Amino acid sequence: MPKRTDIKKVLVIGSGPIVIGQAAEFDYAGTQACLALNEEGYEIVLCNSNPATIMTDTSIADKVYMEPLTFEYLTKIIYHEHPDAILPGIGGQTGLNLAMQLEKKGVLADCGVELLGTSSKSIEQAEDRELFKELCQSLGEPVLPSDIATNLEEGLTIAQRIGYPVVLRPAFTLGGTGGGFADNASEFRALMKNALALSPVKQVLVEKSIKGYKEIEYEVMRDSNDTAITICNMENLDPVGIHTGDSIVVCPSQTLTNKEYQMLRDSALKIIRALKIEGGCNVQFALDPHSFQYYLIEVNPRVSRSSALASKASGYPIARVSAKIGIGMTLDEIKLANTPAAFEPALDYVVTKMPRFPFDKFTDADNTLGTQMKATGEVMSIGRNFEESFLKAVRSLEIGLFHVKHPKFDSMGQVELLKYIEAGTDDRIYAIAQLLRLGCNVDKIINATGIDKFFISKLQKIVAVEGYLKSNVLDMEVLRLAKETGFCDRTIGELWKMTEQKVFDLCKQNSIMPVYKMIDSCASEFDSYIPYFYSTYEVENESIVSNKQKVVVLGSGPIRIGQGVEFDYSTVHAVKTIKEAGYEAIIINNNPETVSTDYT
Repeated sequence: MPKRTDIKKVLVIGSGPIVIGQAAEFDYAGTQACLALNEEGYEIVLCNSNPATIMTDTSIADKVYMEPLTFEYLTKIIYHEHPDAILPGIGGQTGLNLAMQLEKKGVLADCGVELLGTSSKSIEQAEDRELFKELCQSLGEPVLPSDIATNLEEGLTIAQRIGYPVVLRPAFTLGGTGGGFADNASEFRALMKNALALSPVKQVLVEKSIKGYKEIEYEVMRDSNDTAITICNMENLDPVGIHTGDSIVVCPSQTLTNKEYQMLRDSALKIIRALKIEGGCNVQFALDPHSFQYYLIEVNPRVSRSSALASKASGYPIARVSAKIGIGMTLDEIKLANTPAAFEPALDYVVTKMPRFPFDKFTDADNTLGTQMKATGEVMSIGRNFEESFLKAVRSLEIGLFHVKHPKFDSMGQVELLKYIEAGTDDRIYAIAQLLRLGCNVDKIINATGIDKFFISKLQKIVAVEGYLKSNVLDMEVLRLAKETGFCDRTIGELWKMTEQKVFDLCKQNSIMPVYKMIDSCASEFDSYIPYFYSTYEVENESIVSNKQKVVVLGSGPIRIGQGVEFDYSTVHAVKTIKEAGYEAIIINNNPETVSTDYT
């Protein structure tokens, strides 16, 4: 159906200040949504309290309210502006919770304002743990033994009935806030008090723990015609037990069989249809690595951190399409750069997301990872194979490491390292690589971590290439292999005992130079030109160089303490100014959450 003409003014709720679990990805989503609505001729009123964001520029929205994101302030704005509708799913958990509050307290009904896209009933069904469980059971979808507790005594009774270990999941919270694993009643008491305090509805799901299962995510999209597609799927390198925001994530999944992939895809599409979600949605699964048993973990009925990663990984603008679905358009009516929005993206490359942690600033903080997110930001890298993509991600973190080798573990032996990797930490992957250098049995590493053998074997290959380099100094075939595997000149120079510049010169002399491949969302099935590239060591170069004068703008990389979205704001304005001056602007950045890495 065509866009709605009965609404003229739309209120967009932002996500407010950057907090753990809610960073620049919502500025990216909000900016995309506002531009999409503007493109269709709607008046946009934006409420956000973060001055460092692109979306609060007056060029993005018609009116901007720099006010606290609270029920009271939003109520005043609604009574003053009289918008026809609210777009609730763009401002993260903050925007979603506020929209639901406005609905429940009658403000929207009183002012004749409607929610665009997904209905409040569908949002509640996805966010309320008990309602979600009932829906899954009615669909025949497997959910873990669980129950809702509203006080400590109730929770203890449920945990006793289900059997320890259990996981606590507070309702309507962000980034796993207040959640955690309890192995006994003593641990449960401490966690439960905190979980109840942090849930805005004082509701906590007590669920049987499935630590060790694979964690798989599907990013899906549905319109009012019930057309539903999967944008991409993602696989957490760490098993269930570590928050997805703190885990290394690979897109597309690398270890699923076709049967497993299709089984989870069917389930994701079934759940988005049953919830009647209109727009983007993230569905998380736990998959038993030894059988086809899976469980639905949760559904995010909004754009999320994973949506930003999926958008940049696939070239599919999820927030933009979600906004257009919200105003009544269908997937077949929405046009992307080279395909209709109803076309499922196909990827012929590997994307790796690595989280950026604040432990360099908080050196005394506990770096053990669990269900509560600790990362402040993330990087994304792209390669033709996992090894290349992974090593590029390591370098992108800007933590002083250029390879999967950490000096912290140089003096440790196998016994100490095996003990260290039993717990998820921000640097576990470097300890695993060191174990492989020491010749540790792969099965011991798998048993200690629960990480799939595929990923361990890929780390093993990286370590093997280190060995080839050491024993084949100045061998150009080995140099080519190292570059194709993702090694940087600095690492090769250290292994060959020469300067980084000397390695670069050798590469240049022997035509071992990168080419640039295009992210076109269709694996080159259709002719297209999207100015969105990654480097790799192959033959064909897809980046067409123009004759225009060019200016390169270097982005600020991952969000960390002291360096937030404000630098992306500066980057975007620099690019706009360069283009207005008649130059071609080239941006180099590695943060999937940002507006600056949005080629659209």
